[in-house]
Formats: sequence, structure tokens, C-alpha cells
Amino acid sequence: MWFLPIIEALVGGVTRYNAREIVEIVAPSMSTLNNSLSILHQVPEGHVGVYWRGGALLNTITDPGFHLKLPFITQFEPIQVTLQTDLVRDIPCGTKGGVMINFDKIEVVNRLRKDHVYDTLLNYGVNYDNTWIYDKIHHEINQFCSGHSLQQVYIDMFDQIDEKMKDALQADCTRYAPGIEILSVRITKPSIPESIRRNFENMEQERTKVLIAVERQRVAEKEAETQKKIAISEAERNAHVSKIQMEQKLMEKDSARKQEEIANSMYLAREKSLSDAAYYRTMREAEANKLKLTPEFLELRFIEAITNNSKIFFGNKVPNMVLDQRLLGNFLQEGVPRQEF
Repeated sequence: MWFLPIIEALVGGVTRYNAREIVEIVAPSMSTLNNSLSILHQVPEGHVGVYWRGGALLNTITDPGFHLKLPFITQFEPIQVTLQTDLVRDIPCGTKGGVMINFDKIEVVNRLRKDHVYDTLLNYGVNYDNTWIYDKIHHEINQFCSGHSLQQVYIDMFDQIDEKMKDALQADCTRYAPGIEILSVRITKPSIPESIRRNFENMEQERTKVLIAVERQRVAEKEAETQKKIAISEAERNAHVSKIQMEQKLMEKDSARKQEEIANSMYLAREKSLSDAAYYRTMREAEANKLKLTPEFLELRFIEAITNNSKIFFGNKVPNMVLDQRLLGNFLQEGVPRQEF
């Protein structure tokens, strides 16, 4: 840098490193001096222009673009009103058990509302984020660590720290600096002592083994349950098939029984018809015979019987036989023994 030799000559005897430190201190003053000397200035996009006159903050807020101001009298500073990320590094804290840990990096995404720029800068200055973000995040992290054990901070509640820090920062900003919006907080895993980290790794390995064993047991239980369900399903299927077969056999038996009943009914009906027919024929024959049993018919039948039983005799003497038709009729009617003369 061209002005380093000049500064070294002015301070005389200081090293180059000291000169650079002086440059870092003097450079902002030179930037401020340039802003004071310039008349035309530019406000970049995403910022607003803020002005001081005689050290007093003016309530004039300008939008992005070119603007004019009084040189030497009015100072200008662009203030970002879009999303910005403040990076906070190396935050040491002690846990409830006395173990020292260190958060290497915490990112806080925030935004200053445009309509609150004047009030925020009036109360907390241009570096308002030092008060409400950088310093506040240190305080909140230490408060959280001091109230929890290493196990909780490092493992159990680590996923909750982001939201807790965001809520804590936003609560104070809402109360004291309402123009500041905390959108999110991103926290990296803290650094812990090496010996404790190895213990956590060993514990995690053992936990993994336990989880594997539990998972194997769960798989075995699932397999056993599946086999049980298969066996139950198979038994139900067999029972259902047996029931269907039994019902089929019962239906066959019932059908055979009905067929036999029908056959028996048909046989009984046929036999009854035959019996009725025989009875009717016998009765009709008896009635016919009763009508035919007259004396003349009986005499005729008697004569026919005698004729059919006639005999031929050979010899000198032929027997004499006298038939009395009246006696024959009495015999047939009264059933007396037949007499021969």
C-alpha cells in the first residue's frame, strides 16, 4: 500500500506489522473522510442511505441510487435492509457437568426492517448487530450450556438448539429492537474433549449394536408372526374346504334320501293302486258270482260236472240211479249230503 512508508516515517521506529495495524485503524477514518468530502454519493441496491450532521442522526432515509449531500457537514452511511448472515465464531461454554466445549461457528440470518432503520440506529448505532446478535448469541449459548449436561447439549437436544437460540434472540429483539427480524439460526456441532468424544463414539457403537440386535429380533418376530399367519390361513382354508366337502356330502345324502322317499312313495302308490285294483276286481267278481249263483245255473253246473265225470260200465247188470232234481236243489241250497237211490 502506497501510504505505508509515510505512516512508518510518521511513527518512526515501529515495525511494518505495527504500521499495518495503524492502517487498519486509519482506513475507516479515511473512508469516512471521503464520504464527508463528496457531494454526490451512491446508495447500493438492498441498502438505504442514512445521514449524520454534526454527529446527530437525521431522520432522512434515501433509497438506492445517486443522491446529493453537503460536504464536510453531512456524513453518509449505507445500511443493509435485505437478508444478511452474521457469522459468530469460537463460542466457548461450560456444560452443567463442568465440561468445556466450543461452538466453532454459528450463523444468524437476520434482516433490519426499512421502516425501523432510524429508531434502531438512533438507539444502538450502525453496529446494532454487535449488541443484539454477536454479544447476544454468546450469552444465550452460555445460558443453554450451563443448564444442560454434555449428553443433552451434544446429542439429545442438539437438534433443538437452533430453534431455542432463534426464539431467544427474537424475543429480546421484539422487546427492545423491534426492527430486527431473526429468520433462522444455524449451529454446527460443538467441539468436545477428545477423550469424551471417543467415549461417545464407543457408546454410539454399542447403541448401534443394540439397535441391530433389536432390529434382528423384530425381524425374527415378524417372520414368526408371518409364519403364524400363514399357518392360521392354511388351517382356516383347510377347515373351509372340509366344511364345503361336508356340506356337499350332506347335500348328496339328503338328495339320496329324497330320491328314496320319492321311490318309496311311488312304490307305495303303485302297490296301493294294484291292491285297490285287485280288491275291486275281486269285489266285482264276487258280485258277478253272486248274480250267477241261481238254482238253474247251479243245476246246470251240477249236470256238467256229472257229465264230465261219467263212467262206462261193462257187464250183465247195470246199476240203476234215480236223480231227484228237487232233492238236488235242496242239497245245493241247504248244504245237506247228497243222497243216492
